Amino acid sequence: MPASIPPSPPPWLSQALESARPPEWLLHETQLKLVLLLNHVLQQAEHALPRTRRLSGRTVQVSWMGRSWAWAFTPAGLLEARQVTPKADLCLDLGDVSPITLAQQWWRDERPALRIEGDVQLAAEINWLVEHVRWDPEEDLARRVGDTQARFIAQIGRRMAQALQALVSHRPDRQTDSAGSRA
Repeated sequence: MPASIPPSPPPWLSQALESARPPEWLLHETQLKLVLLLNHVLQQAEHALPRTRRLSGRTVQVSWMGRSWAWAFTPAGLLEARQVTPKADLCLDLGDVSPITLAQQWWRDERPALRIEGDVQLAAEINWLVEHVRWDPEEDLARRVGDTQARFIAQIGRRMAQALQALVSHRPDRQTDSAGSRA
């Protein structure tokens, strides 16, 4: 028996997510939390720290849907949030791609289309980091609750992620016929 296709999100929900503009304070707090997470991951990837230390003082600006965020590498090889200025060493622009499309690409392990301006060598270093630095949340959790409990929690997380991936991978603007094939 073929697996059932999960329902697509209702059109009103897709439209709300695509047009939502979070308040500035929420974006700022999200940026700070993202810096903490990225620094945690970088500290665990000891093979990456010598490379990121060489990037000290270099700034990266990311723009998406008319908003911009900036980060700089510290002498320790970690990141810190910065004010957006026109003097960033590297600018990455995601354009106006919707959050739903970004989530679909992330779940399919695809990279979004980017417009890249600035230092090509810094862009290559960022690409190396994306390719070679991975976070292992199960290992982090095991240090706090033990291996068995971490494995159990990670299995639940993977199942939830698979369900979310199935939901996100079905585009709301495409309809399925009664045989289950896409129109």
